[in-house]
Amino acid sequence: MEFIWNDGGRAASGFVGLTGDCVTRSIAIATGTSYRDVYRELGEVSNKTPRNGVCTHHSEAYLKQLRWQYTSARGQRFLADSLPKGVVVVHLEMPTRRRHGHFCTVIDHVIHDTWNPSEEPDYQIVGYWTCAATASETTLPCPAPGSSQNAEQVTTQKEFDKILHRLRALDSTANNHASTEGEKRNALRMMQNLMLRHNLSREDISDDDNVESVCFTRRACPVNGRRACAWEKWLAAYLVTEIFPMTGWYYGVKGNRTLFWFYGPVEDVQNCITLFRELLLTIATAAQLQYGGHSRGSGASYAEGYVRGLPCHNSPDDDDATQPSEVVSETALVHARTMAVQDAARKWLRLECGVSIVTTYGSGRNQHDAAAADRGKRHGAKHDVTAENGRKRLGSS
Repeated sequence: MEFIWNDGGRAASGFVGLTGDCVTRSIAIATGTSYRDVYRELGEVSNKTPRNGVCTHHSEAYLKQLRWQYTSARGQRFLADSLPKGVVVVHLEMPTRRRHGHFCTVIDHVIHDTWNPSEEPDYQIVGYWTCAATASETTLPCPAPGSSQNAEQVTTQKEFDKILHRLRALDSTANNHASTEGEKRNALRMMQNLMLRHNLSREDISDDDNVESVCFTRRACPVNGRRACAWEKWLAAYLVTEIFPMTGWYYGVKGNRTLFWFYGPVEDVQNCITLFRELLLTIATAAQLQYGGHSRGSGASYAEGYVRGLPCHNSPDDDDATQPSEVVSETALVHARTMAVQDAARKWLRLECGVSIVTTYGSGRNQHDAAAADRGKRHGAKHDVTAENGRKRLGSS
């Protein structure tokens, strides 16, 4: 199914940090209600913060209050034909992993979420909710992220921003060494009351814009064959190391195809997928024209050499010791942020998608054509990864 990235208005509502908020997100998208209002109301129904998920019976009770109708569809595959047109809130689960369920909104058979669960082969539909008011073919019932808001939404946003500002000011007072013990106790007491009243947690009021405000996603790029070629894996590793260092990758099998998954900041993942597809086609076509194939024999050796020949700029150089201290310091800061985003992306992947990354090593191929690999390496070395605006981009020279 087609996929549109949509966080349900979480970032626009001032919420930051990693979270497993699929229930809040999907209901906010489906109903057109602001994320913070759904967040608060679900907290009241469940009597706890919905930050890390909501029990199914609590989400069921909340949707029934909104007069949404439930339809059981247990065991059906997550396909467009299994769902009606209009706005649908879908409950998914994996039979092999009972504790990993997921909620998402599907509008006219288009998924609105922060990642595409239809690319995960093990998901099955447990059931779905529909509303008579949105049963016909429709478009997104609320403004898309970044769209203009009406006066009431702006007013509510300002009120919520005031609450967050007040909580952050109290947090600063409580952690200020210059504050007296009485001031610290009063600040903590007022913070606790405000957070309980609005169903917020300390993660919700974090003001770390370096990492906490990053929006993540996961996308898959399918390639033919159940066994990925070594050079395809090397190419994925090259892209996330040299071109888009804040992204990560892994691969799996779906039917007769291999899926290369890329995860990390939304824009980086989208650009990485596009570039990965371009290079796959370029390298495979070159190998096919010169050696009759790209998956085995000389063609595979050529493709492997091509990837090995691509220029490396993020790898440490021997000349680093001669760089000015200011440059080294700036590079260290960039590296520290990159590592922080990578760590946050892995945590997001585990929390939101239920995926933990495991590193494995292959044994390599028995057949290797050194001449073809050397030729591929020379061709790969002709690529330029610099651009006028400083953004790295591969292009043939």
